[in-house]
Amino acid sequence: VQLQASGGGLVQAGGSLRLSCAASGSTFSINAMGWYRQAPGKQRELVAAISSGGSTNYSDSVKGRFTISRDNAKNTVYLQMNGLKPEDTAVYYCHAAPYGYWGQGTQVTVSS
Repeated sequence: VQLQASGGGLVQAGGSLRLSCAASGSTFSINAMGWYRQAPGKQRELVAAISSGGSTNYSDSVKGRFTISRDNAKNTVYLQMNGLKPEDTAVYYCHAAPYGYWGQGTQVTVSS
């Protein structure tokens, strides 16, 4: 399975970005998908996850601001990020379970 993430960039605080992650290859093996992020000097952390049935899970820091969704027909997962804050600055990685596939990461930078 290959994961191709896109959609990162530079945005001012309060702005929005939409990340996309397209899966290819043996996508039948994927169930849950999610987004993680890693800021400089910090550990990688879960941002949001979505099961194959559409159940979602969010970190407390992004609840109410970020929305994860997926299009199973396109094997794509999205992360809509609204109300961005400087502390959201990080490299965002797409992840696919259960075998732990990772995308290449996309940089999100939020200026104050």
